[in-house]
Amino acid sequence: MAIVVEHEKRRRDILRNALEVFMDEGFENVTIQKIAARAGITRTTLYTYFKNKKEIFNYSIKQLLSGVERQILEIRAAADLACVERITRVFHAILEKLEENRQLLNVILDYLRYISKNDGDPNQRVRRRTVRVRHIIASMVIEGVEAGEIAAVNIRTVDELLYSFLEAAIFRLTVLNRKSAGNLKQAVELAVERLRDAAPPPRA
Repeated sequence: MAIVVEHEKRRRDILRNALEVFMDEGFENVTIQKIAARAGITRTTLYTYFKNKKEIFNYSIKQLLSGVERQILEIRAAADLACVERITRVFHAILEKLEENRQLLNVILDYLRYISKNDGDPNQRVRRRTVRVRHIIASMVIEGVEAGEIAAVNIRTVDELLYSFLEAAIFRLTVLNRKSAGNLKQAVELAVERLRDAAPPPRA
């Protein structure tokens, strides 16, 4: 009797196991053989799904980020919350995810150094991975302006300001090796509150 292989499930399992190997070993020390062994398959089988470890790493990160994106889209869609509250909750959720995945952030930093040394511009890789989050932030700010909840502002400038809190968190968690992002949640709340305070009063 033939064995039916659920290819999409196996692919997800490979990525989940690969991410664990990357976190244990660091990007440069990981080999295809180590990933295959952790996933309980042969190297030949692994190569039917992915061509090299760089592709595996990129898809592993994409799979993780998809989960984060679903979470922030759920918050954004919460119609019972004011826009400023949704913005604040989205940032809280992202900051908590960064803290939970501190070890993974170091692996990503390791990977970006590898990219810089070997084949390209790491800045472009980062932009490609973060463009969706930045778009969600910008669209929520626009919604807040249109709803009269926050001041009419330059959307790009506010997007840059708010996104800089995430960059600061990553710097603290990786380069400074801190266990938490500190008081950045409160800093986000203060920034969003200032935007709300600057909004024109509702018309009578």
